Amino acid sequence: MVDRNNLSERLFNFAVDILNYLPKLPKTTEFRVIRYQLAKSATSSGANYEESQAGSSKADFNNKVRIALREMRESNYWLRIIDKISGSNRDNIKPEPLIKESEELMNILGSIVTKTSKAH
Repeated sequence: MVDRNNLSERLFNFAVDILNYLPKLPKTTEFRVIRYQLAKSATSSGANYEESQAGSSKADFNNKVRIALREMRESNYWLRIIDKISGSNRDNIKPEPLIKESEELMNILGSIVTKTSKAH
């Protein structure tokens, strides 16, 4: 079983890491869109998981965790795009650790969704 407090902390740290990472991206139009979308999805994942902890029912809990998973999947998507289009900035950007953490967080959130869905 996942220690939910540890998961909350990991989601919080992921959001902070993303917010600290975003200024490293090039100041182009394309990256401006990516910065905005990634900031939203990365912070939303943790916020929705936090909301799930005060869910009014099992269904509410499950719905909030599903949203957290969906937002983490989106974060992973934007990070993979950064990885593919970074070009000559590759050495300065290095999204791999963030991609790896987003994948691990997706797996954990997905496991919670699967387990709580079976309980219904």
